[in-house]
Amino acid sequence: MKHLKNNLISNFKWVLFVSRRFARVDRTGRSKINAFLASLGICLGVMTLITVISVMNGFQMSFIDSIMEVSSYHIRAEGLTMESAVDFQEYCDKQELIVSASPFYEAQSLMTGARTSQAACLIRAVPKNMMERDKGFKKEAKIWAGEFNLEENDSIVLGTELARRLGVTIGREVNLFALSGGNDVELLSGDRKFTVTGMVRTGYADINSSFAFISLDDGARYLGKDAKLIYGLKLKKTELDSKVIGQLKIDFPDLHFESWKEYNKSFFSTLKIEKNMLLLLVLIIFIVVAINIFNGMRRMVFEKREEIAVLSAYGGKKNLIQSIFITQGFLTGVRGGLPGLALGLLLSIQMPRIFIIMSDIVYYGQVFMLKLLNPSDAHFVRPNSTYMFYANIPPRIFVGEVLLITVFGVFSALFASYAASKNVLKLTVSEVMRDE
Repeated sequence: MKHLKNNLISNFKWVLFVSRRFARVDRTGRSKINAFLASLGICLGVMTLITVISVMNGFQMSFIDSIMEVSSYHIRAEGLTMESAVDFQEYCDKQELIVSASPFYEAQSLMTGARTSQAACLIRAVPKNMMERDKGFKKEAKIWAGEFNLEENDSIVLGTELARRLGVTIGREVNLFALSGGNDVELLSGDRKFTVTGMVRTGYADINSSFAFISLDDGARYLGKDAKLIYGLKLKKTELDSKVIGQLKIDFPDLHFESWKEYNKSFFSTLKIEKNMLLLLVLIIFIVVAINIFNGMRRMVFEKREEIAVLSAYGGKKNLIQSIFITQGFLTGVRGGLPGLALGLLLSIQMPRIFIIMSDIVYYGQVFMLKLLNPSDAHFVRPNSTYMFYANIPPRIFVGEVLLITVFGVFSALFASYAASKNVLKLTVSEVMRDE
């Protein structure tokens, strides 16, 4: 066993030694250029893919967090009455895996605001102490103006974009002109007036433009007897949804439970397809680099056929000789993959600052051009708010994805070198000597 171990170590040292010699002794200089360009291609590919994926994760996770914490919850429970809700609430409070349980009503409405402006929205009736009982909701539904105060009757909190479309500010009134509900709810009414006490903003534009929050008491009064009481559950870990639902179905067989995966299935599937397509497009970079490495390595094998013949004549095994070229390919991948990893992480971390710099470049560029062509209009130019919006969404770096991208970059060079060096096994000493 010890002899085998020493033999493996000696073979490995020999492969590294010969590989370094092959890299240094380059009569044409072409191999060094090819190796440098291949490493540069892998570096740029890894850097680009890590940066793009991290930025996309930031956008997608801001959407997902807002949807799950404000809109869909981790688990939705339906079929409860006000009497059974008490027992269900006590049960949820005792469960370790359930962080919070919040009752709410929902209804569709056509809301009118200032100057006869109107907008369709989703009315959600929530507990008055929603911010205190649900930390996830508080984290994602950031107060933009006023406060999340539903203590007074007929108080309402609007999404920022919804308030803008209605043309209202804090203290102004809105009316639920049209409201969905049962037979005891008037479809159209001008008397359902609410006072705006606050505005909230989330990372998902649809929530900002369509959500309005009222108290549970107001919901019970305005939405009618047929309004469905729904409980939204938050878990310690979102992936525990199946386990918790399984237990809930045993303890409450009459209730209907829906996981966030099912409730948002179409939306999350779209995000996943979008991410996979982007990965596929950027991974083409590695395919192109691998083809270049393959062609360069085949050329090197042909140019080194004399050295290969000499090594074979002195007893070098063909598998070990092939390992020399595979090692060179591996080192090419490592020289590109590790710097690409470092640059990708650096760019991802600094991406908010980069967006701000891009905003400044675009702004001052527009001002400069207008001062040259039409100075009177230069003062109308304003910084692009889109860049600032992007700058406020931090990228999300997932260790598994970053390592997978780096390993794939190194593996592309390794695989290309292995495929190209297979020709070594076809060469014989007599053929090379005769040809030369």
